[in-house]
Amino acid sequence: MNLPAQDAADRGRLIVQGADGPGIVASVSSVLARVGANIISLDQHSTDPAGGRFFQRTMFHLDGLPGRLTELEEELDKDLSALGLSYRLVEARKPKRVAIMVSKTDHCLLDLLWRQRHGEIPMNISMVISNHPDLGDDVRGFGIPFFHVPVAKDGKAVAEQEHLKLLKGNIDLLVLARYMQIISGEFIEELDVPIINIHHSFLPAFIGAGPYQKAKDRGVKLIGATAHYVTEDLDEGPIIEQDVVRVSHVQTTAQLQRRGADVERQVLSRAVAWHCEDRVIRDGNQTVVF
Repeated sequence: MNLPAQDAADRGRLIVQGADGPGIVASVSSVLARVGANIISLDQHSTDPAGGRFFQRTMFHLDGLPGRLTELEEELDKDLSALGLSYRLVEARKPKRVAIMVSKTDHCLLDLLWRQRHGEIPMNISMVISNHPDLGDDVRGFGIPFFHVPVAKDGKAVAEQEHLKLLKGNIDLLVLARYMQIISGEFIEELDVPIINIHHSFLPAFIGAGPYQKAKDRGVKLIGATAHYVTEDLDEGPIIEQDVVRVSHVQTTAQLQRRGADVERQVLSRAVAWHCEDRVIRDGNQTVVF
């Protein structure tokens, strides 16, 4: 549903997390009521009511929100700091600034570009970066800048510096849409924004080249995909979303790849949408998804 411009501008998201204890929901609600905000939706989760971790996502409406953020933050600081809680306050009207990195495989990239064009995900894709030139015309057809940054065999550090020049300070989220290069811990630390990756769920059973052929040779009955945040530990970051489809001996390797591509598109688009809607809260190496 498309909201009137002013109504959309007055909607906010409040993300709260910390040690669980009595009075958290009441405190959050009290602060919002005190400034005249109306709660639209509220989701919460506790890992354990006795000594566990607490998470909450609240959508609210507050007349004149953009001009009252400082007032609201001051009220939240007073009440939530006493409970040892941290929070994020987000204006719903501001879409996340997103960059995509890709190699030659286009299905996840084109799906995200299409979903942005049709307003399905609250994001602005500011650029696409690739280590190959193949997808440049496709990306530019969506009116989005495309940058080809080759990665030489011994030149990954040089390429990553070029990436940082393009990305640092300009994005809120980086999506690896089948970018077939391992990024370094130094790059992750210096970029300092969340990074989401997608891969087939055969890992670690079918690592390396040709995973679908290896899966076919083993007679797999399920194929799937996993979207996760990127950490220095390869493919071990907090999982956001996963899905599978059932297959059988009838499917050829090419058919497995096509079905796998469908799952990858859906899983990545859901993960990116949930992140852009501030539905994902990281808790160590796990996530809470509202």
